[in-house]
Amino acid sequence: MKYKLLVLDLDGTLTNTRKEVTEHTRTTLIKAQEQGLKIVLASGRPTYGIAPLANLLQLDKYEGYVLSYNGGEIIDWKTGDLLYKNLLDPEVLPYLYQCANDNHFAIVTYDGEYVLTEYPDDEYVLKEALLNVMKIKKVDNFLKAVQHPIAKCLIVGEPTRLAVLEKEMYNHLHDRMGVFRSEPYFLELVPKGIDKAQSLAVLLKEIGMTKDEMIAVGDGFNDLSMIKYAGLGVAMSNAQEVVKENADFITLSNEEDGVAHVVEKFILSENTDK
Repeated sequence: MKYKLLVLDLDGTLTNTRKEVTEHTRTTLIKAQEQGLKIVLASGRPTYGIAPLANLLQLDKYEGYVLSYNGGEIIDWKTGDLLYKNLLDPEVLPYLYQCANDNHFAIVTYDGEYVLTEYPDDEYVLKEALLNVMKIKKVDNFLKAVQHPIAKCLIVGEPTRLAVLEKEMYNHLHDRMGVFRSEPYFLELVPKGIDKAQSLAVLLKEIGMTKDEMIAVGDGFNDLSMIKYAGLGVAMSNAQEVVKENADFITLSNEEDGVAHVVEKFILSENTDK
């Protein structure tokens, strides 16, 4: 098997617009795992928000991995072992909080099954909670509520205004931490050096594989690094233009089982041909 590792973004890639994995995609991925393929679910979501999909695809049975918080954590889904973790510097939190408040955006982070925020009714906070099947916990003061180690914060809001804030915060923070949008309305704030490609490099070393044996599939800005890094970088047809421009192959959309198409073309067909 030329490709032994398949790395999948979730939203806009593995899942359709209803945030579901179709039966065709699920059975195709199970079949590929039965033939020895290892799967990594790589997302900006917290680990809690990835778990249902990891279990649906039986990553525990087939020795797959979960890469959460855009690479802030890597978990061996069979053993539950934490292979890698990188936490946000708590000293930067007051600045992040001030940026959100000054621009009238909500800021969120996570604590177990909860999304923590001062604005539980914000439409974009509700999107994040729904996406991850998490409960929203209202806090009176975000900074006082966050006394535990965290892997990321998220500032959410109207895309045009958020893009302006992204540039401002990136210019101020790029030496200290990662600042980028995973969706037009989600601004990710993560530890420096955290992106999917760098974390995948850690995982590859851990499991004794090379990037040439890896396929990475995604659609968003935060997938760009892993698509450029992988032996075969694949963009969904619904991907951002810059992602498609940097991909080796463009598959069908997330509404057309684009992930299953990749597996059938580059993994299952190879095994059938032998």
